[in-house]
Amino acid sequence: MFKVNDNYLKLQGSYLFSNIAKKVAAFSAANPDKDIIRLGIGDVTQPLAPAIIKSLHGAVDEMADAATFRGYAPDLGYEFLRTTIMENDYKALGCDIAADEIFVSDGAKCDSGNIQEIFAIDNKIAVCDPVYPVYVDTNVMAGRTGVFDASSETWSDVIYMPCTAENNFAPELPKETPDIIYLCFPNNPTGAAITKDELQVWVDYANKVGAVIIYDAAYEAYITEENIPHTIFECEGARTCAIELRSFSKNAGFTGTRLGFTVIPKELKAGDVSLHALWARRHGTKYNGAPYIIQRAGESVYSPEGKVQIKEQIAYYMKNAKTIMEGLSSAGYTVSGGVNSPYIWLKTPDKMTSWEFFDYLLETANVVGTPGSGFGPSGEGYFRLTAFGTYENTVAAIERIKNL
Repeated sequence: MFKVNDNYLKLQGSYLFSNIAKKVAAFSAANPDKDIIRLGIGDVTQPLAPAIIKSLHGAVDEMADAATFRGYAPDLGYEFLRTTIMENDYKALGCDIAADEIFVSDGAKCDSGNIQEIFAIDNKIAVCDPVYPVYVDTNVMAGRTGVFDASSETWSDVIYMPCTAENNFAPELPKETPDIIYLCFPNNPTGAAITKDELQVWVDYANKVGAVIIYDAAYEAYITEENIPHTIFECEGARTCAIELRSFSKNAGFTGTRLGFTVIPKELKAGDVSLHALWARRHGTKYNGAPYIIQRAGESVYSPEGKVQIKEQIAYYMKNAKTIMEGLSSAGYTVSGGVNSPYIWLKTPDKMTSWEFFDYLLETANVVGTPGSGFGPSGEGYFRLTAFGTYENTVAAIERIKNL
């Protein structure tokens, strides 16, 4: 008789955002007259920029002509996109990244989950706490996390690096030595950012102990302050210890069209084994590439018109972030984030748990956010709001919260 992967049975309930969707659907069904404003999931609301739409139309027309039709994409992605990414995201910052070290995919979520496949099961991972759930859950699926302790809501074989108000929501170097370190800056969910000097400490540490950093830079486009690195490869020595995950979802609105990439330098090795070669083998075996029309659209993000239009969209969302920050602060809430990130991290009032505050907001203000505890034990007592709604809905949501 066939057997299932028992590691899946260790997963705790449904995926966080699936749980939220079910609760909101149930409330909506019971209260069809209520106008619900969703500031929970990090999904964009503004349409794709005109430069992107133009590129999509052009690429679709190419697919209608036998002379320009494209079938399977190259394993790593089309050269035109990889070169464009290299020049704009890395060479422009003085980073030594080659086009063939860039692997184009259909998004950072998939890559952040799949990247663990190239590592041995007995590697010990370290994660920020709170953290994007995919990092932990995909390692649970692989059998790398040990036993779950319901009382502490932690896994026995995971090193947790608390990110709290006391350390400005930035992790400290762990006391136990990890093999794989997950970092995300600007951070999801807390919105925190670290300086280049602070990130350099992590790079130096990883090189010293022989660990690899999986660096999620999905929100780098929202950085507004100087000396906040846009890529880990701005740090000296990162080529021998870091893998970077990037996304077109939040900077260019590709949440529905799906596009991202992962950077693995050729110097990054486990002994004599190249991680670049392993990921290339995995990529070629399990993935057939992002569609040609989407990769052409990705290229247009870096065009002169695209850059201007994308900058305007990011400014739109950051205006929302400022509105949320100022509105909640004036109402007496303790808030952080929202400066280099589209996420606002707030302390729940009156000692409410994260889920109690979720229910309270949904039922009394008809506003949806994300319970901090869903991101890890250190997220308990906190709540995340996103700046990705429309400006009108954002203003309305904050007025509802202020009037509670």
